[in-house]
Amino acid sequence: MIIRDYRVNDETGWVRCRTLAFLQTAYFDNVLNKKERYENPAIELVAELDGQIVGLIDVEYETEERTVCSRGEGEGLGGMIWHIAVHPDFSRRGIGQQLLYTAENKARRMKLNRFEAWTRDDLWVQNWYEKMNFNIVDSYYHVYFEGNEMDHRIQSNMPNLYLVNAFTHYVGKDIHQFTNNKRIHQCVCFEKSF
Repeated sequence: MIIRDYRVNDETGWVRCRTLAFLQTAYFDNVLNKKERYENPAIELVAELDGQIVGLIDVEYETEERTVCSRGEGEGLGGMIWHIAVHPDFSRRGIGQQLLYTAENKARRMKLNRFEAWTRDDLWVQNWYEKMNFNIVDSYYHVYFEGNEMDHRIQSNMPNLYLVNAFTHYVGKDIHQFTNNKRIHQCVCFEKSF
């Protein structure tokens, strides 16, 4: 297996790997049909085995504080891990760790001093970040509303527009008011300094 920079002709393999990996997580419905492009510079790596993309990491990084990361101010420049994924047929082989370490080494050479990563409440994903020496620094909630969950909560004031479902961010403290909602995820920010 080799870890190398992403190339444009990797896009189909990148999408397949990310989609299959994310199906195993609380982000199962966050499906992309093409690779994201970033406004700022990015570290974009893939793990390739026998011509197949089996892992990936994308880290958009700052050239000015707080332009990419949600934390900072006087702490120096950081990078945001937007995507890290390992094809499920190749999981538990250390591929994610190798991708992360390669990205960290590149980041250090660019004078970055930390990574941030936001993830949902998949315990196994959170445990992986903790094993990689990330710390939880912030959180909020992703709250989904479908059907009657929207009654008297989310409404449209546009004529002839009927809401079917909604995806929202809740940053308050009273998450219990949404206990009737079928789908609520805590979104957690992990940070690692290096």
